[in-house]
Amino acid sequence: MTSSTARPEFGKPEEGWRLRWYTVIFEADTRAGRRFDVALLLLILCSVLVVIIDSVEVVREREFFLLGILEWIFTLLFTVEYVVRLLCVKRPWRYATSFFGVIDLLSILPSYLAFFLPEFHVLVDIRLLRMLRVFRVMKIPRYFDESQVLLQALRNSRHKIMVFLATMAILSIILGTVMYVVEGPKNGFTSIPVSMYWAIVTMTTTGYGDIHPHTPLGQMITSLAMLLGYGVIALPTGIVGAELAMSMMARKPTTRTCPDCLTEGHEAEAGFCKHCGHALAPYQRDTG
Repeated sequence: MTSSTARPEFGKPEEGWRLRWYTVIFEADTRAGRRFDVALLLLILCSVLVVIIDSVEVVREREFFLLGILEWIFTLLFTVEYVVRLLCVKRPWRYATSFFGVIDLLSILPSYLAFFLPEFHVLVDIRLLRMLRVFRVMKIPRYFDESQVLLQALRNSRHKIMVFLATMAILSIILGTVMYVVEGPKNGFTSIPVSMYWAIVTMTTTGYGDIHPHTPLGQMITSLAMLLGYGVIALPTGIVGAELAMSMMARKPTTRTCPDCLTEGHEAEAGFCKHCGHALAPYQRDTG
């Protein structure tokens, strides 16, 4: 397990209680850091479970008070965690506007809005607002080393994936246009966008059956589209798989941070920063 990556622009404190809390919250190579991660992960899972149970009307009507109490306990705990994270970094605003900073805020904000602003008609349905608390589940991946490897593989393959998606979009437009001409509105292909929907469903081998060809030529085109789908659907899996294998072959980084430029991910035995060359402090971790 590993804590969330504190980007260099957040700023690592140099001394005092902020540095101690920073080490526990953002650098999980110590026993205290691991305990913090485990406790926070359990809280996230329990809070998401409460949100899921709260969506069951029968249970919500019977246990409304208990679910409300549990939700506010989780909200207060996550609020404390969010505030402490802001206090631990030199540049709290940059953390607040980062991806995980926004997720942390979304995990607590709905509860406060639903409590203080229940009469606002613009909110439409408070239940929908409360369901946004499920964003807490997005906090989970940063507590697993394996998720960081997967995220890196996805990041490295993003350009290839974009090319693949663009190719699929072009094929969908071509097939959708052809089927619109061949089948026409009388067979359910009422427009090119509708025909593109059919093409996407067909090439992904989903096959809902709500729109299907009736003419022999349309059925032949459908067969070709399905065969084409089987051929291309495995392509992104291979792209990501190759990048994932390369990421796993790399040496496992740590949460060790350079005190000068705050770059993370140095190896345990490294003596100098891989980015700026500044001398690194001894690696802190629990042994045994």
